[in-house]
Amino acid sequence: MRPCVYLIYSKKLDKYYIVETSDLQKRLEEHKIHFYEKYYTSKAKDWILFFKIVCETKTQVIKIEKHIKSMKSKTYIHNLKNYSEIANKLKEKYLI
Repeated sequence: MRPCVYLIYSKKLDKYYIVETSDLQKRLEEHKIHFYEKYYTSKAKDWILFFKIVCETKTQVIKIEKHIKSMKSKTYIHNLKNYSEIANKLKEKYLI
């Protein structure tokens, strides 16, 4: 499986959670069963997959995750989903 950055959203909290993984299906299932009960995602039960960026390398995925988190912007997150060229430019920029 290829690594990816994924964003999940909670309507209850009106928050996004940004993280990386090499096994998206497993991680989503773990969020659903509250496997991460001591982490931020345990604050809500309504997390849904909002967006994902599949990457080539672990280094690329970590850099993209860090970039998205550093933006601290819901507008930026929505633009990532609405304008695929943003995600493509990120992938190009951080391809090593």
